[in-house]
Amino acid sequence: MGPVLAGVLQLLALIAALALAYIPLGTYMARVYSSGRHWRVEKWIYKGIGADPDTEMRWSAYLRGVLAFSAVGVLFLYLLQRLQGHLPGSLGFKAIDPDQAFNTAASFVSNTNWQSYYGEQAMGHVVQTAGLAVQNFVSAAVGIAVAVALVRGFARSRTGELGNFWSDLVRGTVRILLPLAAVAAIVLVACGALQNFSGIHEVGQFFGGSQQWNGGAVASQEAIKELGTNGGGYFNANSAHPFENPTPFTNLFEIFLLLVIPFALTRTFGIMVGSVKQGYAILATMAAIWVGFVALMMWTEFAHHGPALQIAGGAMEGKEVRFGVGSSSIFAVSTTLTSTGAVDSFHSSFTGLGGGITLLGMMLGEIAPGGTGSGLYGMLIMAIVAVFIAGLMVGRTPEYLGKKIGTREIKFAACYILVTPALVLVFTAAAMALPTPGNSMTNSGAHGFSEILYAYTSASNNNGSAFAGLNADTQWFNSTLGVAMLLGRFLPMVFVLALAGSLAEQRPVPVTAGTLRTEKPLFTGLLVGAILIITGLTYFPALALGPLAEGLAS
Repeated sequence: MGPVLAGVLQLLALIAALALAYIPLGTYMARVYSSGRHWRVEKWIYKGIGADPDTEMRWSAYLRGVLAFSAVGVLFLYLLQRLQGHLPGSLGFKAIDPDQAFNTAASFVSNTNWQSYYGEQAMGHVVQTAGLAVQNFVSAAVGIAVAVALVRGFARSRTGELGNFWSDLVRGTVRILLPLAAVAAIVLVACGALQNFSGIHEVGQFFGGSQQWNGGAVASQEAIKELGTNGGGYFNANSAHPFENPTPFTNLFEIFLLLVIPFALTRTFGIMVGSVKQGYAILATMAAIWVGFVALMMWTEFAHHGPALQIAGGAMEGKEVRFGVGSSSIFAVSTTLTSTGAVDSFHSSFTGLGGGITLLGMMLGEIAPGGTGSGLYGMLIMAIVAVFIAGLMVGRTPEYLGKKIGTREIKFAACYILVTPALVLVFTAAAMALPTPGNSMTNSGAHGFSEILYAYTSASNNNGSAFAGLNADTQWFNSTLGVAMLLGRFLPMVFVLALAGSLAEQRPVPVTAGTLRTEKPLFTGLLVGAILIITGLTYFPALALGPLAEGLAS
């Protein structure tokens, strides 16, 4: 079997698995967020944190809950790292430096999981499990909660209430993420992933010296890392490490994990707004972009430009032999089109155009299918913009799901769209203009610029993957990337929740003969076009200076 055929068959198997999980998981999540019952363990949690899960919140109160919870998470994780040297199970590792501790705390709380450290050489068991792994769960649950609040804004009318943040947070963690992650961890352990709390030990003699490895609860963290579209690896090599991702099957399984909730949330959306077809339209948009990007990535990486590539069967530099070009291409596209950031190959070693595809996937806003929750609300924002554009073309007041898209709503949508490009381009320009940040670049020219652009794109869009070669463990990058991650996560949430509150207050608009049918393929095509055009107009100059210049020169 040729490598191209193997890659296509893996893609088809992945699509089939996602299709099988779509209806049951999407329906189950809709029931979770629509139920009026509380599990006993959830009642204990509410009692412990002093929250009333039955109190309805307006958007401002919901936002305060999101920000307060996340702020406490940043502080707790920062202190945990700074006190690591005094904690049990630290494996002898010292406290993390202040700038790096801030960067890591901001990273994991914002669901970015950018890592400027070597996991196996810096973090002990307590920080990994009680700190990082816990944030993998709750940061993902926060994203789903905000998405559900926006969906309620479309579903409800003549009320500003969007549900209860604490209830949505706890239910997402207890009823969805924990059970799915437990099953996934068992599968990974059965397939050879590491799961223990052993200390540091020698594994053999190499060239006259010894190599040391430490164990850890790797499989359980790997499961929620992918399932919650987090991305932070237990080891520096991330999902390319055999302890995290041992076999071709686990590689495909991990891709499935990082895609399954974002795709299934479109059905949750359809059920909650009372029209499953609307969910299918959003799903079709996400799937069209994802499949198109995978096909383009495979083409760029399988293209043979010389004898070495012909012998290897594709651009194998930076890719694991046990995965190959096809599976690595699927993983790279999936991790950058979601907010995962996990890698099973090194994107800096992809072809120039291949690296550009990973960059473009993040620049789209990671909405195809995007992160857990963030992908859905990002796509719904783009749907509002597409409806607005359609309304301008035909001279009608734009409507979406029975709600008028007026001046207030489109301002919130526009602010949402402008936040991350502003962060990416301003910070990239500053890093390139100042003398010190440039010293962190391993490469010069177009590829070196791509390293900087990739870093701020990854941070601002809460992805977390990196172009290998950039030394990000400096005060400049730890600080600026940390700020970009926090602003890129929580500023858009302000506009999403404000938009949800505005929509929930409206009266439903009756469907007429002139209403744009947003469940039809025509709207799906319009939405895909709007996404690509808006992103292209925003980022094309930056892409032209980096990956496009490198790709055309090679």
